[in-house]
Formats: sequence, structure tokens, C-alpha cells
Amino acid sequence: MIYLWPKNISKAKVIQDALRKKVKITSPKKIPAFIAGVDAAFVDDRVIAVATLYKYPYLKHIQDVSTIEKTRFPYVPGFLSFREGHAIIRAIKKLNIKPDLILFDGQGIAHPKGIGIASHIGVILNIPTIGCAKSRLIGEFNEPDMRKGDWTDLYYKGIKVGVVLRTRDNVKPVFVSPGHLIDINSSIEIVMRCVAGFRIPEPLRRADQISKKLKQIIFR
Repeated sequence: MIYLWPKNISKAKVIQDALRKKVKITSPKKIPAFIAGVDAAFVDDRVIAVATLYKYPYLKHIQDVSTIEKTRFPYVPGFLSFREGHAIIRAIKKLNIKPDLILFDGQGIAHPKGIGIASHIGVILNIPTIGCAKSRLIGEFNEPDMRKGDWTDLYYKGIKVGVVLRTRDNVKPVFVSPGHLIDINSSIEIVMRCVAGFRIPEPLRRADQISKKLKQIIFR
């Protein structure tokens, strides 16, 4: 898999184009039994990747794992996968149980090239993935109503690429887009089932908290 992690933009673009052709947006074949949430934090030239594992749909916490490595790619908008993806994959592979689905704090197909980090890693691992981002990367939308579960479509160049979803009453929405081997409606359902009183789905919220704690502890 070395070729998947280039060090320059030109090669990264070639890989994005190749992986984009393999993305499949489709109804899932089964209800996931285990869901992972992943997140990453950066300190200087290091990336801390965290994966949390939950039993679904009961949201029973199972395991947390992490990995730390040197960054392999500079910060370039639209190429997040190449900066943190390798470390995230290493963290996922440390889990004792292989997840049936992975939630990403980032984009799926709601990406300028249709290959955000959720789609990118989903294709590499051949696992259903969902992007659940705190902010918009691309697209146009109407603001959803203010009640929990309200959502509106997110369009990019006339194509529906996800939704803008209100996970709690009167809070900012999240931007949900399918990554790989899942569709938009199933992505909405799973994200809402993973919300436990906070704006961000619980597996992602825990992964974010752990990555920030590790950043403070290890690099203080």
C-alpha cells in the first residue's frame, strides 16, 4: 500500500482519481453490529490517530486505540486523506474487532473530487463509511429547521452529495455524506442513532476527546 501515500500533489491527484472510480454509494447489505469512530490531532510534524469501537445500535463502548506517527503529507485543502489517513488506518487495525462501519470527522463524497477521507479510507479498507463533518467543505443548501432530526439536501454542481442534519434542537447542524458502501438515507439513520445527547455522534465525540487528551499528555 506504499503507493497510496505519495509525498506530492501530482501523485496524490492520480490516486484520488483512481480511488474515486471505486466508490460505491449503495444501500448497506446488513445492519452494522460494531461501529468505529475515528479522529486525528496534530502536533508539529506528528499526527495522533484515535479509533473508538461501539456496539451498535446500543452504543455500548467496547475499545479505544491510538497510534502516533510522523505526518507524510503537507496540509493542503482537499487532500486531508493523505495527511492523516495512514495513521487512521493503523489505529483501525489495532481494534480487537473489525468494525462493520466507520464514522469520520470529515467528508465522504461531499468533496471537490468526490473522494473525501471517508470515501478514500472506505475504498482502501472495503468497509462502509460515513463522513460527518462539523462544517461544510463544498455545496449549497437551505438551512434545516431547528428541531432534532431535521435535515436538508446538500448539492454540489447540481448533484446531491449529502445532507445538512440537525442532531439536537437549536444547535448547529452537521454535514453528513456517504463515504463508501452506504447511501445517504442510511447515513442519516446511523448518525442519528449514534447521537447521545450531544451534537456530535458519540463514537466521533469520544475519539476527538481522546486525541486532544493524548496531544496534551504526550506533547506538553
